[in-house]
Amino acid sequence: MAEATTRTAQKLFVFAIAMFGFGYAMVPLYDVLCDITGLNGKTGETTIAAVASGYVDKDRLVTVQFDTNVNTALPWNFKAIEYTMKVHPGEISEAVFVVENKSDKDIVGQAVPSVAPSQASLYFNKTECFCFTNQTLVAGERKEMIVRFVVGAELPEKIKTMTLSYTFFEAPDSEDVVFSNKSTVEAIDAKG
Repeated sequence: MAEATTRTAQKLFVFAIAMFGFGYAMVPLYDVLCDITGLNGKTGETTIAAVASGYVDKDRLVTVQFDTNVNTALPWNFKAIEYTMKVHPGEISEAVFVVENKSDKDIVGQAVPSVAPSQASLYFNKTECFCFTNQTLVAGERKEMIVRFVVGAELPEKIKTMTLSYTFFEAPDSEDVVFSNKSTVEAIDAKG
C-alpha cells in the first residue's frame, strides 16, 4: 500500500512540474502565435533600411485611423494630432500623438497597441514607436510622441481601412521608477 502511495505521489509531483513548465511557456508561445497569425492585433517591427528597399504602391491609398485611450486609473490625456491619414502601402508614414500628465505627481505610463482588423496587423510594421517603453511624465508635463510605420504593400486589396489603437496604462513599477527618478534629481540638486 505504501509503495502505491509513493508511486502516486511521484506521478503527481512530475505532473505538477510539467504543468508549471507548460504554464511558464504559454506566454512566449502565445506571443509567437500572435506574431504569426496576427491574432490580438499585435503589430510587427521593421527597420528603415528594410522599408527603403521595398516596393511602394503609389496607385493605392489605405486609410489609417488612430484611436487613443487611457486607463481610468491613469490621470493622463492622450490624443492623436490627426485622427485619420491616407498612406501608400510600402511608404514610411509618421503619426504624432500628444500625452499630458494632469496630476500633481510624476507618473510612468506604458502604451499598448493593437490593430484592427486583425488580419491587417500582419501588414502593419513600426520603425519607431513609444509603445511598450515606459514613458515618464512629471507632474503637469505635456509631451509629443511619434510613431513611424509602414503598411505593407502586400496588404490584401479588400482592406481599405485599418485602425491603430493605443491604450495607456500606469506602468506596474511606476512608484519605484518615480521614486528612483526623484532620488536622482534630489542627489543632483544637492551637488549643486
